[in-house]
Amino acid sequence: MKLPVFRAPAHHTGVTSRVGTWLGITFGLCFVTGLLSHGAQHDWVWPTRPVDLYRVTQGVHVISGVASIPLLLAKLWSVYPKLFERPLVKSVPHALERGSILVLIAASFFELVTGLFNAAQNYPWSFYFPTAHYAVAWIVIGALLVHIAVKIPLIRRTLEPASEERTILSRRAFLRTTALTTGVAVVATAGVTVPWLRKISVLAWRSDGDLPVNRTAQAANIVVPQDWRLKAGAKSYSLADLQAMPQTTVDLPIACVEGWSQNATWTGVRVSELVGRGDVRVESLEKDGLYRASTLPEAFAQDPLTLLALQLDGEELSLDHGYPCRLIAPNRPGVLQTKWVTSLEVR
Repeated sequence: MKLPVFRAPAHHTGVTSRVGTWLGITFGLCFVTGLLSHGAQHDWVWPTRPVDLYRVTQGVHVISGVASIPLLLAKLWSVYPKLFERPLVKSVPHALERGSILVLIAASFFELVTGLFNAAQNYPWSFYFPTAHYAVAWIVIGALLVHIAVKIPLIRRTLEPASEERTILSRRAFLRTTALTTGVAVVATAGVTVPWLRKISVLAWRSDGDLPVNRTAQAANIVVPQDWRLKAGAKSYSLADLQAMPQTTVDLPIACVEGWSQNATWTGVRVSELVGRGDVRVESLEKDGLYRASTLPEAFAQDPLTLLALQLDGEELSLDHGYPCRLIAPNRPGVLQTKWVTSLEVR
């Protein structure tokens, strides 16, 4: 008589399938919202409304990435004995399957680790993060889809009600612990984008208070000349000229690619009153930053909420926030809200 084999609860295929399903959901959310963020930054079709759309999608991107970390670790813990089974390679298809798993694990760790460093604005590498992160994301999602396609018969079987009653409670305890750990990780960091969680998000890298500054004037080597003037098409304006024009006040968030966002009140001149119709090239006093200039699509340039802001929360802009004037537009990534604006040119 063949006796049943009882595996350790954490290494049961049912546990692996359930954790893998959760991980597939968080990876899927992270991938889709990452594509949206890439599109918003690279002139894909992107709407001006709702004004909080980018704030939400980028918040979901970062939060789902954070949630993926404990899920990935739990997934690896549940399968690691199989990674060292002998023989390591049984056939060519088996070798290809194990190779794809290795690619998936390596690419997943690259995405999650570099994503965390990016959220903390720490870049201990020489490559350009956005390009590498975007490229490897396609590798991750491709390897994940191949892995799911190969394993789907096993997933279907193992997601059925378990038959080993002696281990079912322990497996559920492991799954509950994994879910709880993931929830704690999300709540501990989600305050960067969910205002009502900020008081309990102990690991949030941005909090209530003054509007955060990612790039200071000193870091950008900004020197505002005393004879500064804004060039807008064929016209030129001094700061006094802009202050004398009709002023508009709007409440709009700054939503950064690192996931943090915060509302602020902006006052200034509508861009549509300074330039004609068409896409607008916005140039900064910054000389060599990666985002020293941006292109404002016509839909944004003509939107009544898009301002060349002169004030922040009722006070003149500080130098770090873009003095003498900066761009603020609805539903736009923070890196494209150009500071220290010196010219607007219709393209």
